[in-house]
Amino acid sequence: MSIIEIDDLVEAGRGASLTSTVIDEFARKGTPKQREFLYELLMAEQASRTESRRARLLRAAKLPAVKTLTGYDFTAITFPTDYGREQLIDLDFLNHAQDLILFGDVGTGKTHLATALAVAACQRGIPAKFFTTAGLVMQLRRAKDEGRLDKELAAIAKNQLLVIDEFGYLPIDDEGARLLFQVIADGYEKRSLVLTTNLEFKRWGMVFGDENMAAAVIDRLVHHGRLLQFRGQSYRVKNALMK
Repeated sequence: MSIIEIDDLVEAGRGASLTSTVIDEFARKGTPKQREFLYELLMAEQASRTESRRARLLRAAKLPAVKTLTGYDFTAITFPTDYGREQLIDLDFLNHAQDLILFGDVGTGKTHLATALAVAACQRGIPAKFFTTAGLVMQLRRAKDEGRLDKELAAIAKNQLLVIDEFGYLPIDDEGARLLFQVIADGYEKRSLVLTTNLEFKRWGMVFGDENMAAAVIDRLVHHGRLLQFRGQSYRVKNALMK
């Protein structure tokens, strides 16, 4: 048999999707040392695929920046009595299609935490997507105008975690409110939502322009959701160059 070059192996590997039958056959033929080599090869391939998937999910998440939970300061957060920091870090809420409302003062770490949760999900192979509220409404409106709203909603629905940031920061017109409601309603009991806001629930009617629609959204989020309250001085103000 002619000598197999490295390029030949690489080319063969590109088209290989090994079955258990093939692996079992060659493992039985091999010596202990050859089986060890084969095992190392397969584990390296598995690790490479896992890392590629993580990178692909992070790109698809469209994050404003890559943030992590490492060193995150939780002191500004008041957790519910039945839910704490460890459960949050474990992404326990994703396993049950539960929601999180990050509510409180501007600059206290809501967006950082929401982004870090999306990053953590991607690192575990869980599809996530980040939107600002204004950006999501604009994307949905454009899709509707172009006659592809159903496809856009289906693409959003493929994510197990949705982050909707800055809810209530900008007004939403009637059509935008209906589109946003559709995303939230479609995800009810199917996927998790992390929503950041500085508006109390009683003021959500002003955002949607309809008290009944706001009540319907709140009803869904409260049913399988938890409220994390943020209080304190803005991190940006505290560390601003301009005094």
